[in-house]
Amino acid sequence: MKRDYTKYISALLLFGTNGIVASAILLNSYEIVFFRTLIASLFLGAMFLITRGKFKGLEHKKHLVWLLISGGAMGASWMFLYEGYAQIGVSMATLAYYCGPVIVMVLAPLIFKEKMVATRIIGFLSVLLGMFLVNRDTLIQSGLTWGLFCGIMAAFMYAVMVIFNKKAVSINGLENAVWQLLASLVTVGIFTVIKQGLVIPVTLVDVVPILLLGIVNTGIGCYLYFSSIQQLPAQSVAILGYLEPLSALFFSAIFLQERLTSIQVVGAVLILGGAAFGEFWGRKKQADG
Repeated sequence: MKRDYTKYISALLLFGTNGIVASAILLNSYEIVFFRTLIASLFLGAMFLITRGKFKGLEHKKHLVWLLISGGAMGASWMFLYEGYAQIGVSMATLAYYCGPVIVMVLAPLIFKEKMVATRIIGFLSVLLGMFLVNRDTLIQSGLTWGLFCGIMAAFMYAVMVIFNKKAVSINGLENAVWQLLASLVTVGIFTVIKQGLVIPVTLVDVVPILLLGIVNTGIGCYLYFSSIQQLPAQSVAILGYLEPLSALFFSAIFLQERLTSIQVVGAVLILGGAAFGEFWGRKKQADG
């Protein structure tokens, strides 16, 4: 299990550097996501074939449809997130994006018939207050900006991704990641072709960070992630998962010199703390009940 913890934490830290790597690529958000999903799909697809994996999803067509919808939502979420990176910075976009788990938490009683406990309501209110504090100055000065809208939409698409993924219970592990990335690739590819055609201008400066983002951050990161979470306790996965946004804030402060004001720091604590509190204690209360 120690090895699985190492793999999981390594994946989270890799994901936390996504915004840093993306900032070095001189392409727009949907072009970056297209190359990310293309390279990662090829990498994980090859790994799946080398390990002689079997596509069980073809035997469970209803669950496969849920998973393809989830993958499409993941592609849309990434496009919104990377546009958020470009418009409002890695820190702010990451904090908006991590409202996604709270949206899942709120919708779970309606979709999965899970009981809504008081701790989850407290966590949700904490996240709402945190979001207001983080974006207070922007909202007062400019209202709902395009960058903030993208961050919020990334969170909603994240919620759609998780909800439909949870419905595809018979498809898991590396196969789950392969189907998700393929669906994401198709979604982003169609959008990219409609937006600008088949030609994407890539300079030599972009090649290394694109390969790094596709192979290491997404391909290897997804492999480490999906091959470890099935071996770890669910609560450990949920709580340790917040290392990703925390590391993203840390890395953006070091490498991009992004800084949060004192009020925004309080807001960040409320968002991440509220989400973690609602997830951990909410599950605990449900188990006790």
